[in-house]
Amino acid sequence: KERTEMRETHLLIKGDFTRPDKSMSPGVPKTLHPMETEGEANRLDLAKWITSPENPLTARVVMNRMWQQYFGNGIVETENDFGTQGSLPSNPALLDWLAVEFMESGWSMKQMHRLITQSTTYRQSSKFRQDLYDKDPRNLLLGRQNRVRLESEIVRDVALQASGLLEPSIGGASVHPPQPKGVMGLGQVQRSWKANQDEGRFRRGMYTFFWRATPHPALSVFDSPDAFSTCTRRIRSNTPLQALALLNDPAFHEMAEQFALLMLEQSVESDSARVTFGFKRCTSRLPDSDELKVMLEFISQQRKSTKSLDSIKQQKTVWLNVARVLLNLDETITRE
Repeated sequence: KERTEMRETHLLIKGDFTRPDKSMSPGVPKTLHPMETEGEANRLDLAKWITSPENPLTARVVMNRMWQQYFGNGIVETENDFGTQGSLPSNPALLDWLAVEFMESGWSMKQMHRLITQSTTYRQSSKFRQDLYDKDPRNLLLGRQNRVRLESEIVRDVALQASGLLEPSIGGASVHPPQPKGVMGLGQVQRSWKANQDEGRFRRGMYTFFWRATPHPALSVFDSPDAFSTCTRRIRSNTPLQALALLNDPAFHEMAEQFALLMLEQSVESDSARVTFGFKRCTSRLPDSDELKVMLEFISQQRKSTKSLDSIKQQKTVWLNVARVLLNLDETITRE
């Protein structure tokens, strides 16, 4: 809510609030289109100026960020610099068309998400093709889809969904899923972390409470940005810690246990049918003959190594290890 009377603002000498200089009034750079106001400019006038049809930059930047989210790279690769120091767009006509569509849709993000995800370009296979590589090594023109590792929050969501534990409720307060002991003592300030014991611990990763100095380790290991600075692009790494987290993190181990029970509860008797069910839940496709053969051989090896256990415990242990393998597949945590 705006003040009834505008507060007087001064230019501060060297940024020192104790050394005010001349009085300042709201305005925009004279090199850009003027800001239309009724009286003295306020924040609403600024918002209207930013989203004015005479300012196509806003819509271009938003659409470039959305394109980057779906394809790994934006039409302008320097997503945080559209100026003279940034890179040129790989397809300027497409960027302008998206910007116009965005503005004409009433700035509807939902409509633009739907437009891109239903496009032929987005639904392409990411399978490598030598002929396309020879013509466009960096795939800037998107002759095929790009493979993109899922964001840290979604990696956990995929495991929750596959195991049947995901709590799909929307909105509400942040939650505190379990994390390894001692993590909160690693920062400069000692904090407590009281893990949720109800279904809240199985909510989507976006609802996880985020301490800036000590973020949840399962998020950090999959390249979640810190909260100390702005982040325009998530850098994706590939480290052994990620595989170890998927195998041994207490939360992922619990998901694997539930996933194993889910496969065992299926009204089928054959190992191949259970493997097919689990594989499809993780990758959204059926395993080919080679993949199925490898998994069945793995099950046979696990049964040999656990033959000293009673039959019920052996069954649970074998399928727990199957679940851990499936949740650790590259294809499970990668958008193909």
